[in-house]
Amino acid sequence: MWNGWPLSRILLLFTGAAFLMISLQVTMYHYRQNFRHWAMYGPVFGGPLLGLLTIALAFYNVPVLRSITGVMLLVGIALGAAGGYLHFNGIGERVGGYGEAQNFLVGPPLTLPLMVTALSILGLIALYWR
Repeated sequence: MWNGWPLSRILLLFTGAAFLMISLQVTMYHYRQNFRHWAMYGPVFGGPLLGLLTIALAFYNVPVLRSITGVMLLVGIALGAAGGYLHFNGIGERVGGYGEAQNFLVGPPLTLPLMVTALSILGLIALYWR
């Protein structure tokens, strides 16, 4: 069990809250696009799961939960990287492609899936912090 509130525990709690907030935004964006691609469901279901797992781990430090959370954070890194790739391709598919600066502003948000990757990495750092 935890002994007080070390930095790793606080980071896990923050990471979980951030996953839940970003998941809400991702869900609204993907809903607005009518879930046109099957991969849009990944962060909609994976984000809240990651958020709940990391928050649960902040309060209940049990080995099985640590293992599941660690694997899911690795999945979160993959989801974010894949989302970054898909969003970048989505910008290129807009009229004018990558040559139109406006496509980077109104097209798929390039930084949002990269935030999922960054949060997953932060969660892994917090998980294995000694």
